[in-house]
Amino acid sequence: MFISVVVPVRNEESHIGSVLDRLASQDYPAERFEVIVVDGQSTDNTVATVQEFAENHRNVRLLPNPARLSSAGRNVGIRAARGDIIVIVDGHCELEDDQFLRKHVAALDRSGADCLGRPQPLELSGATALQRAIAAARSSWLGHHPASHIYSSREAFVPAASVAVAYRRSVFDRVGYFDEGFDACEDYELNTRIDRAGLRCYFTPDITVRYRPRESLAALFRQLVRYGRGRVLLMRRHADTLSLTTLLPALWVLGCVLGAVVAWFSPILSAAYLGTLATYVSLVAVVSVGIAVRHRDVRLLPCLPLVLATIHVGSGMGILLELVSRRPLPLCRQLV
Repeated sequence: MFISVVVPVRNEESHIGSVLDRLASQDYPAERFEVIVVDGQSTDNTVATVQEFAENHRNVRLLPNPARLSSAGRNVGIRAARGDIIVIVDGHCELEDDQFLRKHVAALDRSGADCLGRPQPLELSGATALQRAIAAARSSWLGHHPASHIYSSREAFVPAASVAVAYRRSVFDRVGYFDEGFDACEDYELNTRIDRAGLRCYFTPDITVRYRPRESLAALFRQLVRYGRGRVLLMRRHADTLSLTTLLPALWVLGCVLGAVVAWFSPILSAAYLGTLATYVSLVAVVSVGIAVRHRDVRLLPCLPLVLATIHVGSGMGILLELVSRRPLPLCRQLV
């Protein structure tokens, strides 16, 4: 099978070189795969790095993405792709396996699936204590949506919604492309359409890709705000994705703000508010200790409570900001 690897990027000069190196060193015939890097108007040396690499590798191409969003970049790459299989890889991940592409073909052959899902642990070599804490927290039940399989290690057929990242070309002919109205969760939205179309997704740890945790709490907060806003757009587009679990971060943030106000009016309400905060702090503390013990790294403990709180507040703020923005639901763009 011919494989097209689509890599949407923007300002990835620190990482794109290593990603391309790993793809170029794949144990797969160079004439049977291509790498399409789609640049979203980078302002650093990303374009120069890719251009230099492409001069020495005929199966690497660089395309522009004027719309800048990852959803648009993916569509540019998919439309230009020649592959029977389309694999999405980001410009800030680590690929450790030179059998990565072969394993995609093998998994599709043995499963007969329409698309593949993979584990995407937040791990990297040389990570700081904060990055290790972010990775550990995001893989815990208190730091990630429980319906997602991206931290699983069990091979099985699963819903595509939260995990599909590699597709037979026929999938796009059937359900369309990524919705460019999304700045985040565009993959979840496409994969929701895949599930609704009755297509099958096979999840396998054979094609694991490791992602880089954010380098600061501020960057993590901004990431989760984007995710929160994306989840609201997803719920507007697909009402059946609405769930209490998804809304819990927003309810928590709203409760913290409104609770502080009403607590002034009654000692009973004040006691209830402080009791709720104490319960949350205790829960975060207990879970943080459990995570540190499970990872056998006590150095994570000072960071974990701050990381978990940042995850909850960031996603909650994103949900609330999108709910009150009153901006109209973006049109489904570039789906066909």
